[in-house]
Amino acid sequence: MLSFFQNMSWSSWLLSLVDISIVAYGLYRFFLLIRGTRAVQLIKGIIILLVAVPVSSWLHLYTTHFLLQEIQVMLVVALPIVFQPELRRALEHIGQGRFFSEGILMHEEADVAHAIDEVARACDHLSRSRTGALLVWERTTGLNEYAATGTPIGALVSAPLLENIFVPNTPLHDGACIIRGDRVIAAAAFLPLTDSAQPGSELGSRHRAAIGISEQSDAVVVAVSEETGWISVALEGHLYRRLEDRALREMLTSLLVAKPHTSLKIWRRGVNS
Repeated sequence: MLSFFQNMSWSSWLLSLVDISIVAYGLYRFFLLIRGTRAVQLIKGIIILLVAVPVSSWLHLYTTHFLLQEIQVMLVVALPIVFQPELRRALEHIGQGRFFSEGILMHEEADVAHAIDEVARACDHLSRSRTGALLVWERTTGLNEYAATGTPIGALVSAPLLENIFVPNTPLHDGACIIRGDRVIAAAAFLPLTDSAQPGSELGSRHRAAIGISEQSDAVVVAVSEETGWISVALEGHLYRRLEDRALREMLTSLLVAKPHTSLKIWRRGVNS
């Protein structure tokens, strides 16, 4: 190997450097593209699967090793289907010349606690006026693909902003408002509706969308009913209804500021008691 590198000419060194740089930058742009989407979680699962194959062989787990190898073959067919939204967006970025031109997005540390106060205050006002609202708070699973269906906002979370977004008969009223950290990244976004029978016939599309996005991600979703004014929170496919202002603040704080798994157990224990 050492002799191979010693025999390389300067032109070969230069071409190899250019070749490696192109591949490295392409991978770097790809990782930037999928950051903030569900593809990150899928890639983690694929990496675990790839590591499990040699480990199962080393431990002589023949049946497990055989099944994992068969799953690897299936992934060759399944990957283009699973990553269809990301592949489509990558091709769109290349076609628009944005794949190599966009820079790194630098985000300051989010003041989530202040944003929670603003959201709770806005929901309290919307509840009193019986104005329907749907707010999706992004956590580990990225929601860029859903934010892309709405109108980009990019503003700090504030109660007046949220109340104005959901004013009836305005362009941004229909759809969901997506929040990342302490910023509203999009409004009037379309969300998937749940197929679960949990909501019942008395709940409309707003609450079904809240449960739907909570089934497909770990987002915390706040919904304000237009008919009753009740405030509800959807989490992991479950809907917690008729929350007061204080209960909403405590729940959002436990889920968004404290450690998610620990805080969720504490919150549910408090609800059950």
